Amino acid sequence: MIEPIEAVWRDEWGRLLALLVAQTRRLDLAEDALADAFERAAQSWPEAGVPDNPPAWLLTAARRRVLDRLRAEAVAARKQPLLAAEQVQGGERADDLLRLVLLAAHPSLSEEAGAALTLRLVLGISTADIARLFLVPEPTMAARLTRARKKVVAAGVPLAVPSDEVLPQRLETVARVAYLAFTAGYAPGSGADVVRADLAGEAIRLVRLVRATGPAAGGNVALTALLALMLLQHARRGARVDAGGGIVLLAQQDREAWNRDEIEEGLALVGELAGFRYALVPRATRPASGATRPAGGVAVNSALAAEYLLQALIAAEHARAADATETDWVAIADYYRQLEDLTGSPVVRLNRAVAVAEAGDLANALGLLDGLEDALPHSHRLPAVRAELLSRAGRHTEARAEYDVAIARCQNEPERAQLHARRAAVHLT
Repeated sequence: MIEPIEAVWRDEWGRLLALLVAQTRRLDLAEDALADAFERAAQSWPEAGVPDNPPAWLLTAARRRVLDRLRAEAVAARKQPLLAAEQVQGGERADDLLRLVLLAAHPSLSEEAGAALTLRLVLGISTADIARLFLVPEPTMAARLTRARKKVVAAGVPLAVPSDEVLPQRLETVARVAYLAFTAGYAPGSGADVVRADLAGEAIRLVRLVRATGPAAGGNVALTALLALMLLQHARRGARVDAGGGIVLLAQQDREAWNRDEIEEGLALVGELAGFRYALVPRATRPASGATRPAGGVAVNSALAAEYLLQALIAAEHARAADATETDWVAIADYYRQLEDLTGSPVVRLNRAVAVAEAGDLANALGLLDGLEDALPHSHRLPAVRAELLSRAGRHTEARAEYDVAIARCQNEPERAQLHARRAAVHLT
């Protein structure tokens, strides 16, 4: 059971901080004051009881802390750079949270810095937890966050919702930041974790919060497609790792452990965007052509939205199949072809090769891997895929050599253990 103070922190941190920043135009002061208010609540609420309106209690406490600091630091405060903020009249504004999100994920910051600052400011995640999520020491992350805050202030980034002409591009920046955080949760480059579902979950929460800020964000195609993609991927988290902490590949995952509610929501969002009518495939029923396409769908006039939608369509094909044998690999391979045409990404081509092999064209799949070494010189997944395809083709000596390359490059412990096991299963003939 979540304690009241934790629930309020999770649900209200970003909105309360946005209000304080709008009123004080001091990012550092607002953040410190709100953290202090939560600390006071943690001390007083267990004995005095939870107030009738916890957010109002916290906002009042934080405002008092701000006034105390301003009185004590009057001289320093006059020298402190101020954020350019629209004057807030008459209390709260519906778009306060959106203002804060756009501030934290501003294009002047790198995507990684924007992702970290967004997690800190909008979701209230501690610096220690963000450092853990991004696999860096806490002092390193603290320094990055400090630099990001200073850059936002020094650059005169406004705490404001931009014009209708600019807002879609800014929302796409938010989408990229959320996508970076999500993929960091499902592609840990090193260490003992196969997945970090907590980081992926926070990225989903961020997108939900942003989409709830108003019609412009709620109707943004990139954010909607991204939410669908995230839900369909995240729904498999309970089946990705076995009891011993090892990786379970998609084909071997227990689909009964997938979160059906998230899959249904993700499929509905994909259908809304693509004009597809999705239905889950019954067991032992081979799909003839995947989803059906009625008239309709949403016009996708953004490359980023198209990229996320194609990825979501691929995830949807996996999610709707009752088991691995029911997966429409022909459709998936075609989606990857479109995605490669759109992005030119070597990683997409690598994934396309896997799909083409699963669709039954092993020779073409191996051909798609040609030339990728220059683009992915440090990737362990390229030689791992090549090894698997060579093994299927009966070229076992070459396959084991490729597995050796993959093992040498891999820095993630469970993945490396799996590569060793797969290499051992290749019998020389």
